[in-house]
Amino acid sequence: MKKQKIFIACDTNNTKKVNYIIKNSQTSNLKIGYKFGLQFFLSPRGRLFISKIKGKEIFLDLKLNDIPNTCGAAINSLKDLKNISYITVHVNGGYEMLRAIKKMARKTNKKLKILGVTVLTSFSNSSIRKIGYEKPIFDLVKKQASLAKSAGLDGIVCSGLEAKIVKKLCKKMEIFTPGVRLIGDDKGDQKRVVTPKQAFKNGATSLVIGRSIINGNIKKNIQKLIKDLK
Repeated sequence: MKKQKIFIACDTNNTKKVNYIIKNSQTSNLKIGYKFGLQFFLSPRGRLFISKIKGKEIFLDLKLNDIPNTCGAAINSLKDLKNISYITVHVNGGYEMLRAIKKMARKTNKKLKILGVTVLTSFSNSSIRKIGYEKPIFDLVKKQASLAKSAGLDGIVCSGLEAKIVKKLCKKMEIFTPGVRLIGDDKGDQKRVVTPKQAFKNGATSLVIGRSIINGNIKKNIQKLIKDLK
């Protein structure tokens, strides 16, 4: 049976903690990778640390969002990081931006997969209206997923609540679901949260889990995750 893929969010700027997370999250029951966001990547030793990781699947969560030329140049500046499997971009940057990013990725690192981020899991329908969006989140995610597909991206990042409809729209694309919490864990600043089992049931191909794994006893949290997925 194919192992379920989990990316553990290394949300810290401490390289010692990242080493601790990697060391204590090993398991033969799941396919474990590691996600690095702006907090770690922009820290003094973050980029160098990531460049030296071997034998692990790495997901770089930078959520690029700028004019096409700038984003294409940003991808080019990462061409030395050959160990990166995935990088995120905001779909609301527009079709031209997405195409520029994908074009540069093909040119500089053909193994690099581009994931389009839809509406962040920290948004609710009421909070998204405050920044000018009239449509509900469900409709926005459908529109953004379709745009990412038309631009030739490799995958979509969306809440587990929208994963089912995204799966129907983007059948051959990977679906990454953040905002995942183990059963009984606090939602924190997240609004659209699902359990690991719900996310996979709704169509996610990979989960991104941070606080539920890295806070507390990591080994015990990994075992709880395995149990929650049964």
